[in-house]
Amino acid sequence: MSTNAAGAALRDWRPTDPGQRALREAFLGFLAARPEDACLRSCEPGHLTASAVLLDHDGRNVLLTLHPRVGRWIQLGGHCEPEDATLADAALREAEEESGIDGLILEPEPLHLDVHPITCSLGLPTRHFDVRFVARAPEGAQERISEESVDLRWWPVDRLPTDTDSIPELVSLARTRILPGSVRR
Repeated sequence: MSTNAAGAALRDWRPTDPGQRALREAFLGFLAARPEDACLRSCEPGHLTASAVLLDHDGRNVLLTLHPRVGRWIQLGGHCEPEDATLADAALREAEEESGIDGLILEPEPLHLDVHPITCSLGLPTRHFDVRFVARAPEGAQERISEESVDLRWWPVDRLPTDTDSIPELVSLARTRILPGSVRR
């Protein structure tokens, strides 16, 4: 994926939250400073990643992965690949690979941004500039654990695991986006 495509998606997104607007500007600054490699996992100072908050068909449950490196329940996602045309494509690909579910429906507009330190596949401390999307599984979808997950589990949106950092906020934002009239929790 090119930094131009990533930048275009972020420039087009108009978050209403002031913190998210400021973070969007920081992401755009990072992309401008690293035009050749900001989307590549080989970029040691950090790199863009894409993830998806995957809700079931009714929006009552969220599929989380027990991440082997992080050791916590998190949303599905990961590194951008050269074949991903957009950040949304990367998020959808990662969600389908990690969940084993075909036919996911991804909202093309970002939901949330986050920067977090991590030691990923580089084996060195770095940062992930994560662009988060919301996706919905088709009715009756059955997940399959991939080699990228220790475990996968559907969690009721009102009974999320306790050690999840921003997951409650993400689930609330996702439900608000896809369920008209839904209430933030």
